[in-house]
Amino acid sequence: QVQIVESGGGLVQPGGSLRLSCAVSGIIFRFSTMRWYRQAPGKERELAASIPMRGNANYADSVKGRFTISRDNDKKTVYLQMNSLKPEDTAVYYCNTQDMWGQGTQVTVSS
Repeated sequence: QVQIVESGGGLVQPGGSLRLSCAVSGIIFRFSTMRWYRQAPGKERELAASIPMRGNANYADSVKGRFTISRDNDKKTVYLQMNSLKPEDTAVYYCNTQDMWGQGTQVTVSS
């Protein structure tokens, strides 16, 4: 049974930082491309960042230079380090691989 569990969301002031974690079980993690999506209120879900088994990570233009995706294959965990957060980063952040999704974690950027 596949389990994808996100954590690390919360309330942060503009300019602050958060690190999201996504723990995965039930798949061969090291072979899987991992993705972070986000969905803001009233908007469609969008891909924020992805990291393949090998090779470079990719980022949406809106987060490039501020967010960093990384993975620890031994821990079967993918991370999203978010710096210089803006109010427009407010969204539910979802971890994804193939057609499987976590439950999401809320990130709110507000003063």
